[in-house]
Amino acid sequence: MRAFVTDGRLTSIPTSHAKRLVILDWLAQLFEPGRRYSEQMVNLVLGQHHADTAALRRYMVEAGFLDREAGQYWRSGGTVESGE
Repeated sequence: MRAFVTDGRLTSIPTSHAKRLVILDWLAQLFEPGRRYSEQMVNLVLGQHHADTAALRRYMVEAGFLDREAGQYWRSGGTVESGE
């Protein structure tokens, strides 16, 4: 992951599917499970880490990290901290 992230920002989106999944899992952890987000809010969160929010949003939906319906997004996958 270090090859793609510098100072908390994604420097490039990996072309390798496996590497991209690692990055998408990292980004999914920015979204609270059970909470719904507008597209604008998703863009705001993702934009803090990379300028191409549309590509990241699409990849996250396609890979099952986010789901989308009627303009709302919610986290549907990714690593979840157990809190232990």
